[in-house]
This record gives sequence, structure tokens and C-alpha cells, in this order.
Amino acid sequence: MKKYDIFLFDADNTLYDFDMAEVNALKIVFECCGFSYTEEIRQIYRKINKEMWESFEKGEISKEDLQTLRFERFFAEAGVSCDYKDFSDFNNKYLYELGKGAFLIDGAFEICKDIVEAGKKIYIVTNGILATQTSRIKYSTIKDYITDFFVSEFVGFQKPHISYFEYVFSKITEFDKEKVLIIGDSLTADIQGGINAGIDTCWFNPLGEANNTGIMPSFEIARLSELHEFINRG
Repeated sequence: MKKYDIFLFDADNTLYDFDMAEVNALKIVFECCGFSYTEEIRQIYRKINKEMWESFEKGEISKEDLQTLRFERFFAEAGVSCDYKDFSDFNNKYLYELGKGAFLIDGAFEICKDIVEAGKKIYIVTNGILATQTSRIKYSTIKDYITDFFVSEFVGFQKPHISYFEYVFSKITEFDKEKVLIIGDSLTADIQGGINAGIDTCWFNPLGEANNTGIMPSFEIARLSELHEFINRG
């Protein structure tokens, strides 16, 4: 088994339980609008949000447009009314609540601790919203294990674009592509991005979903604890 010294982790649904944070934030902001949160309502939002993020990854829309359009479309498709006429304001309130949701994926704390205690480095690479990701990292119990984090909004490019990874690589001292592994749940952003950048990739697939994309990761894991095998302890 190949060993690595530098681990590039995606944030949402790789280290951080984004689904739990999302539910918590949606409940709060929806209730502020005077309507109750339901799983059916959430699924409508998730479908729209996923489509918006896919458009962003393809460079079809900006991150600013993504944040407002997803809620504009949501209220229209869900058929619910809201006191907010400014979707930007609604989005800001949602992001504020989302930023407090630093819930971890099972095994995240343990693997981060083990990697750092072995003398290796962890970096977070994310397409998330800068203010939200900064807040979640600040509140999380793994913050002391993170050497640095790179948010596409700050970098100026997003995964899977090669320019994003070139920026990240330029900020890592003693960088050697052969000793770098990227871990993420998104085939189109994390795995394709790693392939574009010429580094090994590990698809985090806890639900055992089928890969029908043609994007082939170097490795696939269902639990973060499986990453122990990849730590270079020499």
C-alpha cells in the first residue's frame, strides 16, 4: 500500500457532517420565515442546491449567483411564501447558522489526530463559502490538526480546475506530488480535480454509491479509519 505525507481533505461530507449542519441551519431560518421544516421541503432545496453547485463547478454561474438563485428557485418550486424579499439577506442568515455547524463525520477526529501525530500534514481544500468554512473550522475540535485551508472563493478558482490546485501546491512547503493524497466525497470536484493535478485520489464513499461517471479514483474507502493504511510512518 502506498504511503503519503500530505493529506488534502475536502471539508463537507468528508471531514464535516454537512448534512447535519444543513438540517440544523434550514430549520432555524425556515422557522424565522414562519413555515415549518419538513424532510420533503429539504429534499426540494437539496435538489436545487446540488444543481446550482454543479453549475458553479462547470463555471456556468458565479458563487454569488449560486447563493441567491438557489433560494429564489426553492421558494418558487416549494410553493411557500417568505417575508424576505431579498434572497441575499435570507442566504446570509442561512450561512451564519450553517457556519456554527461544526459536526464531524465519524472517525474524522481520530484520523486527523493520527495523521498529525505521525508527523504528517493535513490541509483542507474546499469549494464552500469562505465565511462559512472559516467559521466551521474555527468551531471544530480538529482545528489544531489543520495546517492550513484553501477556499475556492479566496483562491479565485474552484475544484476541479487545475489552477486551484496549482495555487494550493505553491503554498505547501517541501511539496512532492508523489507523497500527496486528496480525499473527498465528490467525484467531479475532488477526484477529477486530483486527477487534473496529477496526484493520487481517494473517493470517500460511505454509502457505497455506484460510480457511473467514468472518473476513476486511485482508491475508494467507506470509512475514514481506512486511511490509517496510507500514513507514511517512516
